Amino acid sequence: MTYRAPVRDLIFTLTEVAGLDAVAATGAFPDYDAEVMGAVLEAAGQFSEGVLAPLNRIGDQKGSTFADGDVTAAPGFADAYRQFAEGGWTGLSAPAHAGGQQLPKALELAAFETVHAANMAFGLCPMLSLASIEALEAVGTESQKATYLTKLVSGEWTGAMVLTEPQAGSDLGALTATAVPNGDGTYALTGQKIYITWGDHNATDNIVHLVLARLPDSPPGPKGISLFLASKYLVQADGSLGPRNGFRPVGVEHKLGIHASPTCVMAYEGATAELVGQPNQGLAHMFVMMNAARLAVGVEGVGIAERAYQQALEYARERRQGRSVWTGEANAPIIDHPDVRRTLSVMKAKIAAARAICLSTGVAADLAKHAATEDDRRRWKAREDLFTPIAKAWSTDMGCEVASLGVQIHGGMGFIEETGAAQHYRDARIAPIYEGTNGIQAMDLVGRKLGQDGGQSARELIADMKLTLAVLPRLYSGKPVERFANAVEAVEDATLWLLDAKADPARGADVLAAADAYLKLVGDVAGGWMLAKGALAARAILDAGEGDPAWLEGRIALYEVYAANVLGHASSRLAAVGQGGELLERMSVEVLAG
Repeated sequence: MTYRAPVRDLIFTLTEVAGLDAVAATGAFPDYDAEVMGAVLEAAGQFSEGVLAPLNRIGDQKGSTFADGDVTAAPGFADAYRQFAEGGWTGLSAPAHAGGQQLPKALELAAFETVHAANMAFGLCPMLSLASIEALEAVGTESQKATYLTKLVSGEWTGAMVLTEPQAGSDLGALTATAVPNGDGTYALTGQKIYITWGDHNATDNIVHLVLARLPDSPPGPKGISLFLASKYLVQADGSLGPRNGFRPVGVEHKLGIHASPTCVMAYEGATAELVGQPNQGLAHMFVMMNAARLAVGVEGVGIAERAYQQALEYARERRQGRSVWTGEANAPIIDHPDVRRTLSVMKAKIAAARAICLSTGVAADLAKHAATEDDRRRWKAREDLFTPIAKAWSTDMGCEVASLGVQIHGGMGFIEETGAAQHYRDARIAPIYEGTNGIQAMDLVGRKLGQDGGQSARELIADMKLTLAVLPRLYSGKPVERFANAVEAVEDATLWLLDAKADPARGADVLAAADAYLKLVGDVAGGWMLAKGALAARAILDAGEGDPAWLEGRIALYEVYAANVLGHASSRLAAVGQGGELLERMSVEVLAG
Protein backbone atom coordinates (compact mmCIF):
# COMPACT_ATOMS: atom_id res chain seq x y z
CA MET A 1 0.00 0.00 0.00
CA THR A 2 1.04 3.60 -0.39
CA TYR A 3 2.25 5.75 2.49
CA ARG A 4 0.88 9.22 3.12
CA ALA A 5 2.96 11.52 5.31
CA PRO A 6 0.75 12.91 8.14
CA VAL A 7 1.90 16.50 7.60
CA ARG A 8 -1.20 18.08 9.12
CA ASP A 9 -0.85 15.95 12.27
CA LEU A 10 2.83 16.85 12.56
CA ILE A 11 2.22 20.59 12.19
CA PHE A 12 -0.64 20.54 14.69
CA THR A 13 1.41 18.58 17.23
CA LEU A 14 4.44 20.85 16.89
CA THR A 15 2.50 24.08 17.19
CA GLU A 16 -0.51 23.31 19.38
CA VAL A 17 0.83 20.60 21.70
CA ALA A 18 4.64 20.54 21.82
CA GLY A 19 5.02 24.34 21.87
CA LEU A 20 7.44 24.95 19.01
CA ASP A 21 6.53 28.65 19.01
CA ALA A 22 8.47 29.00 22.28
CA VAL A 23 11.55 27.68 20.49
CA ALA A 24 11.13 30.18 17.67
CA ALA A 25 10.77 32.98 20.21
CA THR A 26 14.30 32.39 21.52
CA GLY A 27 15.75 33.91 18.36
CA ALA A 28 18.24 31.04 18.06
CA PHE A 29 16.81 29.96 14.71
CA PRO A 30 16.80 33.03 12.46
CA ASP A 31 15.81 31.09 9.34
CA TYR A 32 12.84 29.37 10.97
CA ASP A 33 9.19 30.42 10.76
CA ALA A 34 5.84 28.72 10.24
CA GLU A 35 6.22 28.88 6.46
CA VAL A 36 9.61 27.13 6.66
CA MET A 37 8.12 24.48 8.94
CA GLY A 38 5.36 23.73 6.46
CA ALA A 39 7.76 23.66 3.52
CA VAL A 40 10.21 21.32 5.29
CA LEU A 41 7.50 18.86 6.32
CA GLU A 42 5.82 18.89 2.92
CA ALA A 43 9.14 18.24 1.19
CA ALA A 44 10.09 15.52 3.68
CA GLY A 45 6.73 13.89 3.14
CA GLN A 46 7.07 14.00 -0.64
CA PHE A 47 10.55 12.47 -0.54
CA SER A 48 9.50 9.77 1.91
CA GLU A 49 6.36 8.94 -0.06
CA GLY A 50 7.93 9.04 -3.50
CA VAL A 51 11.47 7.73 -3.02
CA LEU A 52 11.73 5.79 0.25
CA ALA A 53 8.37 4.05 0.60
CA PRO A 54 8.61 2.23 -2.75
CA LEU A 55 11.94 0.72 -1.64
CA ASN A 56 10.60 -0.63 1.65
CA ARG A 57 9.29 -3.93 0.31
CA ILE A 58 12.27 -4.76 -1.90
CA GLY A 59 14.61 -3.86 0.96
CA ASP A 60 12.83 -6.38 3.16
CA GLN A 61 12.94 -9.08 0.48
CA LYS A 62 16.47 -8.57 -0.84
CA GLY A 63 18.24 -6.98 2.12
CA SER A 64 21.83 -5.84 2.22
CA THR A 65 24.50 -8.32 1.17
CA PHE A 66 27.99 -9.17 2.39
CA ALA A 67 30.77 -10.55 0.20
CA ASP A 68 34.56 -10.34 0.14
CA GLY A 69 34.76 -8.09 3.18
CA ASP A 70 32.33 -5.45 1.95
CA VAL A 71 28.63 -4.70 2.37
CA THR A 72 26.36 -3.69 -0.50
CA ALA A 73 23.16 -1.83 0.32
CA ALA A 74 19.78 -3.22 -0.75
CA PRO A 75 18.71 -2.45 -4.33
CA GLY A 76 17.95 1.24 -4.81
CA PHE A 77 19.16 2.29 -1.37
CA ALA A 78 22.49 3.82 -2.39
CA ASP A 79 20.83 6.02 -5.01
CA ALA A 80 18.08 6.99 -2.56
CA TYR A 81 20.71 7.96 0.00
CA ARG A 82 22.51 10.17 -2.53
CA GLN A 83 19.24 11.96 -3.23
CA PHE A 84 18.65 12.26 0.52
CA ALA A 85 22.07 13.86 1.04
CA GLU A 86 21.65 16.19 -1.93
CA GLY A 87 18.37 17.36 -0.41
CA GLY A 88 20.23 18.51 2.72
CA TRP A 89 18.25 16.29 5.06
CA THR A 90 21.18 15.36 7.30
CA GLY A 91 21.83 19.03 8.05
CA LEU A 92 18.39 20.22 9.18
CA SER A 93 19.30 21.00 12.79
CA ALA A 94 23.09 21.09 12.39
CA PRO A 95 24.85 24.40 13.12
CA ALA A 96 25.32 26.83 10.27
CA HIS A 97 29.09 26.96 10.83
CA ALA A 98 29.25 23.28 9.88
CA GLY A 99 27.09 23.75 6.81
CA GLY A 100 23.80 22.93 8.48
CA GLN A 101 20.46 24.71 8.26
CA GLN A 102 20.25 25.41 12.02
CA LEU A 103 16.55 24.59 12.33
CA PRO A 104 14.93 23.36 15.56
CA LYS A 105 15.63 19.78 16.62
CA ALA A 106 11.90 19.22 17.07
CA LEU A 107 11.29 20.03 13.41
CA GLU A 108 14.02 17.62 12.37
CA LEU A 109 12.39 14.87 14.45
CA ALA A 110 9.05 15.54 12.79
CA ALA A 111 10.61 15.35 9.32
CA PHE A 112 12.38 12.13 10.19
CA GLU A 113 9.15 10.52 11.37
CA THR A 114 8.14 10.41 7.71
CA VAL A 115 11.48 8.81 6.81
CA HIS A 116 11.15 6.07 9.44
CA ALA A 117 7.53 5.42 8.50
CA ALA A 118 8.32 5.13 4.80
CA ASN A 119 11.40 2.98 5.23
CA MET A 120 12.65 2.26 8.74
CA ALA A 121 15.72 0.32 7.54
CA PHE A 122 16.83 3.29 5.43
CA GLY A 123 16.19 5.82 8.19
CA LEU A 124 18.66 4.13 10.52
CA CYS A 125 21.58 5.24 8.34
CA PRO A 126 21.10 9.02 8.56
CA MET A 127 19.76 8.69 12.10
CA LEU A 128 23.18 7.56 13.30
CA SER A 129 24.87 10.31 11.30
CA LEU A 130 22.74 12.84 13.19
CA ALA A 131 23.84 11.31 16.50
CA SER A 132 27.49 11.46 15.36
CA ILE A 133 27.06 15.12 14.46
CA GLU A 134 25.81 15.90 17.97
CA ALA A 135 28.73 14.06 19.58
CA LEU A 136 31.41 15.76 17.48
CA GLU A 137 29.81 19.15 17.90
CA ALA A 138 29.81 18.65 21.67
CA VAL A 139 33.28 17.16 22.30
CA GLY A 140 35.22 17.04 19.03
CA THR A 141 38.36 19.09 18.43
CA GLU A 142 38.37 21.92 15.92
CA SER A 143 40.41 19.74 13.59
CA GLN A 144 37.91 16.88 13.89
CA LYS A 145 35.05 19.24 13.22
CA ALA A 146 36.77 20.65 10.15
CA THR A 147 37.64 17.21 8.80
CA TYR A 148 34.64 15.08 9.71
CA LEU A 149 31.75 17.18 10.98
CA THR A 150 31.15 19.10 7.76
CA LYS A 151 31.15 15.87 5.74
CA LEU A 152 28.61 14.30 8.10
CA VAL A 153 26.40 17.37 7.98
CA SER A 154 26.45 17.43 4.19
CA GLY A 155 25.68 13.72 4.09
CA GLU A 156 28.75 13.01 1.97
CA TRP A 157 29.89 10.61 4.70
CA THR A 158 27.81 8.66 7.20
CA GLY A 159 28.39 7.93 10.87
CA ALA A 160 28.25 4.72 12.89
CA MET A 161 27.97 4.22 16.64
CA VAL A 162 30.24 1.37 17.77
CA LEU A 163 29.66 0.10 21.30
CA THR A 164 28.64 -3.52 21.68
CA GLU A 165 30.98 -6.50 21.94
CA PRO A 166 30.12 -10.21 22.07
CA GLN A 167 30.73 -10.41 25.83
CA ALA A 168 29.51 -6.88 26.59
CA GLY A 169 25.97 -6.15 25.51
CA SER A 170 24.28 -3.51 27.62
CA ASP A 171 27.11 -3.72 30.19
CA LEU A 172 29.56 -1.42 28.42
CA GLY A 173 31.89 -1.59 31.39
CA ALA A 174 32.81 -5.13 30.28
CA LEU A 175 34.13 -4.14 26.85
CA THR A 176 37.71 -5.09 26.01
CA ALA A 177 38.57 -3.30 22.73
CA THR A 178 41.88 -1.45 23.11
CA ALA A 179 43.44 1.70 21.71
CA VAL A 180 47.23 1.88 22.01
CA PRO A 181 49.07 5.16 21.35
CA ASN A 182 51.05 5.19 18.11
CA GLY A 183 53.34 7.97 19.30
CA ASP A 184 52.11 10.47 16.72
CA GLY A 185 48.84 11.49 18.38
CA THR A 186 46.87 8.63 16.84
CA TYR A 187 45.96 5.26 18.31
CA ALA A 188 45.93 1.65 17.12
CA LEU A 189 42.40 0.34 17.67
CA THR A 190 41.93 -3.40 18.11
CA GLY A 191 38.88 -5.49 18.95
CA GLN A 192 35.62 -6.93 17.67
CA LYS A 193 32.26 -5.20 17.76
CA ILE A 194 28.81 -6.57 16.98
CA TYR A 195 25.39 -5.14 16.05
CA ILE A 196 26.93 -2.15 14.27
CA THR A 197 24.10 -0.57 12.33
CA TRP A 198 25.16 0.57 8.84
CA GLY A 199 28.75 -0.13 9.92
CA ASP A 200 29.66 -0.73 6.29
CA HIS A 201 27.90 -0.03 2.98
CA ASN A 202 28.43 1.36 -0.51
CA ALA A 203 26.12 4.37 -0.31
CA THR A 204 28.90 6.88 0.50
CA ASP A 205 32.63 7.18 -0.09
CA ASN A 206 33.50 7.08 3.60
CA ILE A 207 32.07 6.07 6.98
CA VAL A 208 33.03 7.63 10.31
CA HIS A 209 33.02 5.18 13.22
CA LEU A 210 32.78 6.48 16.78
CA VAL A 211 34.15 3.62 18.87
CA LEU A 212 34.37 2.90 22.58
CA ALA A 213 37.68 1.32 23.65
CA ARG A 214 40.20 1.24 26.50
CA LEU A 215 43.57 2.93 26.78
CA PRO A 216 46.42 0.71 28.11
CA ASP A 217 46.45 2.37 31.54
CA SER A 218 42.71 2.84 31.95
CA PRO A 219 40.92 1.77 35.13
CA PRO A 220 38.55 -1.21 34.92
CA GLY A 221 34.83 -0.87 34.36
CA PRO A 222 32.92 2.03 32.82
CA LYS A 223 35.34 4.64 34.22
CA GLY A 224 38.09 3.35 31.94
CA ILE A 225 36.32 3.80 28.61
CA SER A 226 37.40 6.37 26.02
CA LEU A 227 35.82 7.45 22.73
CA PHE A 228 37.71 7.18 19.45
CA LEU A 229 37.07 8.11 15.85
CA ALA A 230 38.12 5.73 13.08
CA SER A 231 37.45 6.51 9.44
CA LYS A 232 36.83 3.74 6.88
CA TYR A 233 39.38 5.43 4.65
CA LEU A 234 42.23 7.46 6.11
CA VAL A 235 41.79 11.17 5.47
CA GLN A 236 44.84 12.97 4.06
CA ALA A 237 46.02 16.44 5.08
CA ASP A 238 44.29 17.99 2.07
CA GLY A 239 40.98 16.30 2.96
CA SER A 240 41.17 13.65 0.25
CA LEU A 241 40.67 9.98 1.02
CA GLY A 242 43.71 7.76 1.31
CA PRO A 243 44.13 4.02 1.84
CA ARG A 244 41.59 1.75 3.57
CA ASN A 245 41.87 1.80 7.35
CA GLY A 246 42.53 -1.35 9.36
CA PHE A 247 38.97 -2.48 9.99
CA ARG A 248 36.36 -4.36 8.01
CA PRO A 249 33.05 -6.09 8.46
CA VAL A 250 33.38 -9.83 8.89
CA GLY A 251 29.69 -10.51 8.42
CA VAL A 252 26.17 -9.15 8.72
CA GLU A 253 23.56 -10.36 11.17
CA HIS A 254 20.51 -12.22 9.85
CA LYS A 255 17.65 -10.48 11.60
CA LEU A 256 13.92 -10.76 12.23
CA GLY A 257 13.29 -7.43 10.50
CA ILE A 258 14.94 -4.30 9.08
CA HIS A 259 16.64 -6.57 6.54
CA ALA A 260 17.85 -3.66 4.42
CA SER A 261 19.77 -2.17 7.35
CA PRO A 262 23.20 -3.87 7.44
CA THR A 263 23.89 -4.86 11.04
CA CYS A 264 27.60 -5.62 10.91
CA VAL A 265 30.13 -7.58 12.89
CA MET A 266 33.23 -5.38 12.71
CA ALA A 267 36.86 -6.36 13.26
CA TYR A 268 39.40 -3.64 14.13
CA GLU A 269 42.98 -4.79 13.61
CA GLY A 270 45.27 -1.95 14.60
CA ALA A 271 43.01 0.57 12.88
CA THR A 272 44.22 4.16 13.01
CA ALA A 273 41.99 6.19 15.32
CA GLU A 274 41.79 9.60 17.01
CA LEU A 275 40.78 10.27 20.60
CA VAL A 276 37.50 12.18 20.85
CA GLY A 277 37.10 14.25 24.00
CA GLN A 278 38.90 13.39 27.22
CA PRO A 279 40.58 10.09 28.12
CA ASN A 280 38.40 7.78 30.23
CA GLN A 281 35.36 10.00 29.62
CA GLY A 282 34.15 8.03 26.64
CA LEU A 283 30.92 6.80 28.19
CA ALA A 284 29.85 10.34 29.08
CA HIS A 285 30.76 11.52 25.59
CA MET A 286 28.97 8.61 23.97
CA PHE A 287 25.83 9.40 25.95
CA VAL A 288 25.51 12.60 23.92
CA MET A 289 25.20 10.36 20.90
CA MET A 290 23.12 7.72 22.64
CA ASN A 291 20.54 10.16 24.00
CA ALA A 292 20.10 11.65 20.54
CA ALA A 293 19.68 8.14 19.14
CA ARG A 294 17.24 7.13 21.89
CA LEU A 295 14.90 9.99 21.09
CA ALA A 296 15.23 9.23 17.38
CA VAL A 297 14.34 5.59 18.05
CA GLY A 298 11.22 6.78 19.86
CA VAL A 299 10.31 8.62 16.65
CA GLU A 300 10.97 5.35 14.79
CA GLY A 301 8.30 3.76 16.95
CA VAL A 302 5.86 6.50 15.98
CA GLY A 303 6.75 6.19 12.30
CA ILE A 304 6.38 2.43 12.02
CA ALA A 305 3.11 2.60 13.97
CA GLU A 306 1.78 5.26 11.60
CA ARG A 307 2.72 3.11 8.60
CA ALA A 308 1.05 0.02 10.09
CA TYR A 309 -2.04 2.03 11.02
CA GLN A 310 -2.44 3.49 7.56
CA GLN A 311 -2.26 0.05 5.98
CA ALA A 312 -4.72 -1.43 8.49
CA LEU A 313 -7.14 1.45 7.94
CA GLU A 314 -7.03 1.00 4.18
CA TYR A 315 -7.60 -2.74 4.51
CA ALA A 316 -10.51 -2.24 6.93
CA ARG A 317 -12.19 0.12 4.48
CA GLU A 318 -11.83 -2.32 1.59
CA ARG A 319 -12.39 -5.73 3.20
CA ARG A 320 -16.10 -6.64 3.31
CA GLN A 321 -17.60 -9.16 5.67
CA GLY A 322 -20.72 -9.29 7.85
CA ARG A 323 -23.49 -6.78 8.47
CA SER A 324 -22.93 -3.23 9.76
CA VAL A 325 -24.51 -2.56 13.15
CA TRP A 326 -24.79 1.13 12.24
CA THR A 327 -26.13 1.14 8.67
CA GLY A 328 -27.58 -2.34 8.41
CA GLU A 329 -25.63 -2.86 5.20
CA ALA A 330 -24.93 -6.51 4.36
CA ASN A 331 -21.41 -7.46 3.31
CA ALA A 332 -20.22 -4.21 4.90
CA PRO A 333 -16.60 -3.05 5.15
CA ILE A 334 -15.12 -4.41 8.37
CA ILE A 335 -14.45 -0.88 9.60
CA ASP A 336 -18.20 -0.86 10.35
CA HIS A 337 -17.74 -3.55 13.02
CA PRO A 338 -17.39 -1.91 16.45
CA ASP A 339 -14.35 -3.92 17.55
CA VAL A 340 -12.45 -3.06 14.38
CA ARG A 341 -13.48 0.61 14.69
CA ARG A 342 -12.40 0.62 18.36
CA THR A 343 -9.07 -0.99 17.53
CA LEU A 344 -8.30 1.54 14.81
CA SER A 345 -9.35 4.41 17.09
CA VAL A 346 -7.05 3.26 19.88
CA MET A 347 -4.20 2.82 17.39
CA LYS A 348 -4.65 6.37 16.11
CA ALA A 349 -4.93 7.82 19.62
CA LYS A 350 -1.76 6.10 20.85
CA ILE A 351 0.19 7.21 17.77
CA ALA A 352 -0.90 10.80 18.38
CA ALA A 353 0.12 10.54 22.04
CA ALA A 354 3.56 9.10 21.25
CA ARG A 355 4.14 11.67 18.52
CA ALA A 356 3.40 14.44 21.02
CA ILE A 357 5.71 12.94 23.65
CA CYS A 358 8.61 12.67 21.19
CA LEU A 359 8.17 16.12 19.66
CA SER A 360 7.72 17.67 23.11
CA THR A 361 11.02 16.08 24.10
CA GLY A 362 12.57 17.69 21.03
CA VAL A 363 11.16 21.08 22.02
CA ALA A 364 12.55 20.60 25.54
CA ALA A 365 15.97 19.81 24.01
CA ASP A 366 15.85 22.99 21.94
CA LEU A 367 14.85 25.11 24.93
CA ALA A 368 17.49 23.44 27.13
CA LYS A 369 20.06 25.04 24.83
CA HIS A 370 18.37 28.29 23.85
CA ALA A 371 15.92 29.45 26.53
CA ALA A 372 16.53 33.00 27.73
CA THR A 373 17.78 32.37 31.28
CA GLU A 374 20.01 29.81 32.94
CA ASP A 375 17.15 28.76 35.22
CA ASP A 376 14.89 28.19 32.22
CA ARG A 377 17.57 26.22 30.41
CA ARG A 378 18.14 24.07 33.48
CA ARG A 379 14.41 23.44 33.85
CA TRP A 380 14.01 22.44 30.20
CA LYS A 381 17.08 20.22 30.37
CA ALA A 382 15.51 18.41 33.31
CA ARG A 383 12.29 17.94 31.28
CA GLU A 384 14.32 16.63 28.33
CA ASP A 385 16.16 14.19 30.60
CA LEU A 386 12.93 13.01 32.21
CA PHE A 387 11.14 12.55 28.89
CA THR A 388 13.92 10.88 26.87
CA PRO A 389 13.60 7.36 28.35
CA ILE A 390 9.80 7.68 28.19
CA ALA A 391 9.90 8.83 24.57
CA LYS A 392 12.17 5.93 23.64
CA ALA A 393 10.48 3.14 25.59
CA TRP A 394 6.81 4.11 25.59
CA SER A 395 6.81 5.02 21.90
CA THR A 396 8.60 1.87 20.76
CA ASP A 397 6.37 -0.37 22.87
CA MET A 398 3.47 1.45 21.27
CA GLY A 399 5.00 0.86 17.84
CA CYS A 400 5.09 -2.90 18.45
CA GLU A 401 1.56 -2.91 19.82
CA VAL A 402 0.12 -0.94 16.91
CA ALA A 403 2.01 -3.00 14.33
CA SER A 404 0.66 -6.15 15.98
CA LEU A 405 -2.87 -4.73 15.92
CA GLY A 406 -2.31 -3.93 12.27
CA VAL A 407 -1.70 -7.63 11.61
CA GLN A 408 -4.83 -8.42 13.64
CA ILE A 409 -7.00 -6.06 11.57
CA HIS A 410 -5.89 -7.94 8.46
CA GLY A 411 -6.87 -11.25 10.04
CA GLY A 412 -5.29 -14.24 8.31
CA MET A 413 -4.07 -12.00 5.52
CA GLY A 414 -1.94 -10.16 8.06
CA PHE A 415 0.01 -13.34 8.69
CA ILE A 416 0.81 -13.63 4.99
CA GLU A 417 3.99 -11.83 3.99
CA GLU A 418 2.59 -10.59 0.68
CA THR A 419 0.31 -8.05 2.37
CA GLY A 420 3.26 -6.28 4.06
CA ALA A 421 1.57 -6.04 7.46
CA ALA A 422 3.94 -8.65 8.88
CA GLN A 423 6.99 -6.64 7.82
CA HIS A 424 5.88 -3.67 9.90
CA TYR A 425 5.58 -5.92 12.95
CA ARG A 426 8.97 -7.55 12.31
CA ASP A 427 10.64 -4.18 11.76
CA ALA A 428 9.03 -2.62 14.82
CA ARG A 429 10.21 -5.38 17.15
CA ILE A 430 13.84 -4.23 17.24
CA ALA A 431 13.08 -0.73 18.48
CA PRO A 432 12.36 -1.70 22.14
CA ILE A 433 15.69 -3.58 22.13
CA TYR A 434 18.41 -1.40 20.65
CA GLU A 435 19.81 1.89 21.95
CA GLY A 436 19.29 0.53 25.45
CA THR A 437 16.48 -1.96 26.00
CA ASN A 438 13.24 -0.56 27.32
CA GLY A 439 13.94 -2.17 30.67
CA ILE A 440 17.15 -0.16 30.82
CA GLN A 441 15.20 2.98 29.93
CA ALA A 442 12.88 2.29 32.86
CA MET A 443 15.81 1.77 35.22
CA ASP A 444 17.37 4.98 33.93
CA LEU A 445 14.11 6.83 34.60
CA VAL A 446 13.73 5.71 38.21
CA GLY A 447 17.42 5.31 39.00
CA ARG A 448 18.83 8.52 37.55
CA LYS A 449 16.33 10.90 36.02
CA LEU A 450 13.74 10.84 38.79
CA GLY A 451 16.26 11.50 41.54
CA GLN A 452 18.79 13.75 39.80
CA ASP A 453 16.98 16.85 41.08
CA GLY A 454 15.23 15.33 44.07
CA GLY A 455 12.14 14.67 41.98
CA GLN A 456 11.63 18.33 41.08
CA SER A 457 11.28 17.73 37.33
CA ALA A 458 8.64 15.05 37.96
CA ARG A 459 6.77 17.36 40.32
CA GLU A 460 6.83 20.12 37.70
CA LEU A 461 5.45 17.72 35.12
CA ILE A 462 2.63 16.76 37.47
CA ALA A 463 1.93 20.45 38.12
CA ASP A 464 1.71 21.09 34.37
CA MET A 465 -0.73 18.20 34.02
CA LYS A 466 -2.87 19.66 36.79
CA LEU A 467 -3.02 23.00 34.98
CA THR A 468 -4.53 21.24 31.98
CA LEU A 469 -6.85 19.25 34.24
CA ALA A 470 -8.15 22.50 35.74
CA VAL A 471 -9.39 23.75 32.35
CA LEU A 472 -10.48 20.40 30.88
CA PRO A 473 -14.10 20.81 32.17
CA ARG A 474 -14.50 23.63 29.62
CA LEU A 475 -14.54 20.90 26.98
CA TYR A 476 -15.67 17.69 28.68
CA SER A 477 -17.69 16.56 31.65
CA GLY A 478 -17.92 13.27 33.49
CA LYS A 479 -15.66 10.36 32.69
CA PRO A 480 -13.12 12.08 30.36
CA VAL A 481 -12.26 14.51 33.15
CA GLU A 482 -12.54 11.99 35.97
CA ARG A 483 -10.22 9.50 34.27
CA PHE A 484 -7.55 12.13 33.68
CA ALA A 485 -7.82 13.32 37.28
CA ASN A 486 -7.42 9.77 38.59
CA ALA A 487 -4.51 9.14 36.25
CA VAL A 488 -2.64 12.27 37.34
CA GLU A 489 -3.22 11.28 40.97
CA ALA A 490 -1.78 7.83 40.21
CA VAL A 491 1.38 9.40 38.74
CA GLU A 492 1.73 11.62 41.79
CA ASP A 493 1.24 8.71 44.20
CA ALA A 494 3.72 6.54 42.29
CA THR A 495 6.29 9.32 42.15
CA LEU A 496 6.11 10.00 45.88
CA TRP A 497 6.29 6.26 46.62
CA LEU A 498 9.40 5.91 44.47
CA LEU A 499 11.10 8.97 45.95
CA ASP A 500 10.52 7.55 49.43
CA ALA A 501 11.85 4.16 48.34
CA LYS A 502 14.93 5.72 46.74
CA ALA A 503 15.73 7.47 50.01
CA ASP A 504 16.14 4.07 51.70
CA PRO A 505 19.23 2.15 50.48
CA ALA A 506 17.65 -1.11 51.63
CA ARG A 507 14.78 -0.69 49.13
CA GLY A 508 16.80 -0.81 45.93
CA ALA A 509 14.92 -3.90 44.76
CA ASP A 510 11.59 -2.14 45.31
CA VAL A 511 12.71 0.72 43.08
CA LEU A 512 13.88 -1.53 40.26
CA ALA A 513 10.79 -3.75 40.53
CA ALA A 514 8.66 -0.62 40.01
CA ALA A 515 10.64 0.77 37.07
CA ASP A 516 8.78 -0.70 34.10
CA ALA A 517 5.33 -0.03 35.51
CA TYR A 518 6.30 3.52 36.46
CA LEU A 519 7.60 4.36 32.99
CA LYS A 520 4.46 2.96 31.40
CA LEU A 521 2.26 4.84 33.85
CA VAL A 522 3.97 8.18 33.24
CA GLY A 523 3.96 7.53 29.49
CA ASP A 524 0.26 6.69 29.50
CA VAL A 525 -0.65 9.80 31.46
CA ALA A 526 1.74 12.15 29.67
CA GLY A 527 0.23 10.95 26.39
CA GLY A 528 -3.26 11.66 27.71
CA TRP A 529 -2.17 15.08 28.93
CA MET A 530 -0.87 15.97 25.50
CA LEU A 531 -4.00 14.74 23.74
CA ALA A 532 -6.03 16.81 26.19
CA LYS A 533 -3.94 19.86 25.29
CA GLY A 534 -4.54 19.09 21.64
CA ALA A 535 -8.28 18.77 22.18
CA LEU A 536 -8.43 22.12 23.98
CA ALA A 537 -6.44 23.73 21.17
CA ALA A 538 -8.75 22.20 18.57
CA ARG A 539 -11.79 23.63 20.36
CA ALA A 540 -10.18 27.08 20.47
CA ILE A 541 -9.51 26.94 16.72
CA LEU A 542 -13.09 25.85 16.07
CA ASP A 543 -14.45 28.63 18.26
CA ALA A 544 -12.43 31.10 16.21
CA GLY A 545 -14.14 29.82 13.08
CA GLU A 546 -10.92 28.53 11.60
CA GLY A 547 -9.55 25.19 10.41
CA ASP A 548 -11.22 22.04 9.14
CA PRO A 549 -14.17 21.37 11.48
CA ALA A 550 -14.35 17.62 10.85
CA TRP A 551 -10.63 17.13 11.43
CA LEU A 552 -10.61 19.28 14.57
CA GLU A 553 -13.64 17.48 15.99
CA GLY A 554 -11.65 14.32 15.44
CA ARG A 555 -8.88 15.67 17.66
CA ILE A 556 -11.46 16.27 20.39
CA ALA A 557 -12.85 12.74 20.05
CA LEU A 558 -9.35 11.27 20.02
CA TYR A 559 -8.74 12.33 23.61
CA GLU A 560 -12.02 10.70 24.67
CA VAL A 561 -10.97 7.41 23.04
CA TYR A 562 -7.64 7.59 24.82
CA ALA A 563 -9.21 8.43 28.19
CA ALA A 564 -11.56 5.47 27.96
CA ASN A 565 -9.06 2.91 26.67
CA VAL A 566 -5.74 3.96 28.20
CA LEU A 567 -6.14 6.32 31.16
CA GLY A 568 -8.59 3.91 32.76
CA HIS A 569 -5.70 1.50 33.33
CA ALA A 570 -3.74 3.91 35.55
CA SER A 571 -4.83 2.15 38.74
CA SER A 572 -3.40 -1.19 37.57
CA ARG A 573 -0.13 0.50 36.61
CA LEU A 574 0.01 2.02 40.09
CA ALA A 575 -0.56 -1.38 41.67
CA ALA A 576 2.38 -2.80 39.69
CA VAL A 577 4.60 0.08 40.83
CA GLY A 578 3.99 -0.88 44.45
CA GLN A 579 4.42 -4.65 44.10
CA GLY A 580 7.85 -4.51 45.78
CA GLY A 581 11.06 -6.41 45.26
CA GLU A 582 10.31 -9.07 47.88
CA LEU A 583 7.52 -10.54 45.75
CA LEU A 584 9.86 -10.93 42.78
CA GLU A 585 12.53 -12.44 45.04
CA ARG A 586 10.01 -15.11 46.03
CA MET A 587 9.55 -15.88 42.33
CA SER A 588 12.81 -17.79 42.42
CA VAL A 589 14.34 -19.86 39.64
CA GLU A 590 12.82 -22.94 41.25
CA VAL A 591 9.36 -21.35 41.29
CA LEU A 592 9.62 -20.14 37.71
CA ALA A 593 10.88 -23.49 36.46
CA GLY A 594 8.39 -25.52 38.52
